[in-house]
Amino acid sequence: MNDVTEFKDISPTTLADLLGREQVMDIGIRPLWPSVPRVAGPAFTVRCPPGDNLMLHAAIHRAEPGSVIVVEAGDVDYALAGGNVCAVAQRRGIAAFVTDGVIRDLAEVREMGFPVFARGVIPVPGAKKAIAPLNGPVRCGGVSVDAGDIVVADEEGIVVTPRARREQVLLDARKKLAEEAGESLDAWEEAHRTRIDKILTEGGFEG
Repeated sequence: MNDVTEFKDISPTTLADLLGREQVMDIGIRPLWPSVPRVAGPAFTVRCPPGDNLMLHAAIHRAEPGSVIVVEAGDVDYALAGGNVCAVAQRRGIAAFVTDGVIRDLAEVREMGFPVFARGVIPVPGAKKAIAPLNGPVRCGGVSVDAGDIVVADEEGIVVTPRARREQVLLDARKKLAEEAGESLDAWEEAHRTRIDKILTEGGFEG
């Protein structure tokens, strides 16, 4: 099992504890249908200017299977993709779309079960005119994303692990999960209360 695949077993919550707020996308980017399964994969990055979706439509034919296509969108007034684009992406093995823009044809996307994390839905399609490089640096949901960074997304949120740190983050995550698995709720409660009471006492709380 390669390390990218193993990231699918790690929740965004665990990764956020290790990586911090700056690697977590903002709460406006959410799964667009309920019970979306967790996805994990290397980022294939796309930048689309306001009102245009050409490069996302180009990306679905170029991204490797298993990729998460991450789109820096120019606005939320025009859809980046619809049902057919999502269907082709799914057929080509792309794991998900993550975008700070919007899509359309949500009913179709939900029915096919293709994971899309976005700011919402609008029925108006974008134009297809603006050419830009693929796999350059983008900013999505407040997070800087480079091609090959590991994106993990589910209903808890979206976390980006920088490519250069992925091996260490994976080791740290495994260690954290093993420690948590070996701790009973009683032990956690006792340690938690001790820690909280210490903070309260040091802060002058009485009660």
